Amino acid sequence: MKKSMFALFLIGVLAFSVVASGCIGGEKETETKTEYAGKIAIVYDVGGRGDLSFNDMAYLGASKAAKDFNLELKEVQSKQESDYLPNLRSLAKSGEYTIIIAVGFMMTDAIKQVADEFPDQKFAIIDGYVPDKPNVMSILFKENEGSALIGALAGLIAANDGKDTVGVVLGIEIPVLYKFEGGYRFGVAWAEDYYKQKEGKDVDIQILYTYTGSFTDPAKGKTAAQAQLGQGAWVIYQVAGAVGLGVFDAISEYLQSQGKEFGPPFAVGVDSAQDWIKPGVIIASMMKRVDVGVYKAVEAAVKGTFKGGIVELGLADGGVGVSTIEDIKEMLESLPEDVRAKKLEEIGVASEEELLKKIEETRKQVPDWVWDAVKELEEKIKSGEVKVPKAFNKDEIEAIRKAKDWKEMMKLAEEWESE
Repeated sequence: MKKSMFALFLIGVLAFSVVASGCIGGEKETETKTEYAGKIAIVYDVGGRGDLSFNDMAYLGASKAAKDFNLELKEVQSKQESDYLPNLRSLAKSGEYTIIIAVGFMMTDAIKQVADEFPDQKFAIIDGYVPDKPNVMSILFKENEGSALIGALAGLIAANDGKDTVGVVLGIEIPVLYKFEGGYRFGVAWAEDYYKQKEGKDVDIQILYTYTGSFTDPAKGKTAAQAQLGQGAWVIYQVAGAVGLGVFDAISEYLQSQGKEFGPPFAVGVDSAQDWIKPGVIIASMMKRVDVGVYKAVEAAVKGTFKGGIVELGLADGGVGVSTIEDIKEMLESLPEDVRAKKLEEIGVASEEELLKKIEETRKQVPDWVWDAVKELEEKIKSGEVKVPKAFNKDEIEAIRKAKDWKEMMKLAEEWESE
């Protein structure tokens, strides 16, 4: 999937139009400029727009907020890590922006520095932990909760098919990705126990994991996924931005080599509802609603309710979750007809109905009881009956890796919460 194609999609969904009005005499039309109520800015991480997940979801949230609150949106792309500080500083120095949003954990240090330099400027950062500055809102997500549902889905698909291996391909090894990995491990362990209770059979599912060291190189994702497929991975969860496109390609090519239109093996998408990218290959996605977080930050700044500190969004807040058919329908219905037609052509289907039918057929490869089990786990997490551990550092993720079952992992969660 090329970046240009997704850019077209985004333009079709959220582009702002220029308003034209006729002159009094009706002899010609003159172009008038939109009068904005203010400005907002968003600074992307090195992964950038077109990753079909994290950065693109941030754009969607910022664009929707800009439209709803009549704001001009300024986008700034960081080409390398050394760009973070000057990009943020330049925007803050202008004094023009109601709020400046940094997308990504790796901008944490830069945000801290610039926030001190410009104490009257409001900032928000996605995935950065800045708890003690009144002008910085840190928007975090309970990726561990959403990933637990994906782990349960992967584990139950494998167990139901008599397989014993699943995988996860990740980007750069940073603390936020430990939350994904730890939650995924919890879900797989929960699935082992659920399957034993249901079928009376012991299962022991191995988890292969690979940190690729990148969020931008699909070739690394493809290589990692090919290696995991070679070791018997039956479901592979991608947590790597644009690197994950390579995961999808690897599984697609594997299925083609077996003469199969539908998995398993399956891929699982991340951040946005990526199911549509390769229907038949992607069984679901762990939606991390970065768009919701960005929108909430802008809304707070515009309405005067902005407060520095931590905002954390989980299953109960709609901040994370497993993608649904409705998510796909909502996306498609938001597209203008010409853009929608072009997109369907690039995917290789004749109509929206055909795409949705193929996505639904993909999901039917998995028994209803598996989906019901995932929903059961979701409700237990929402109610607090089940607590998913949240790893923030190397020691904590190692503790989760060594835990013998999900109940031991839950004890870790309770211990860490009480500290």
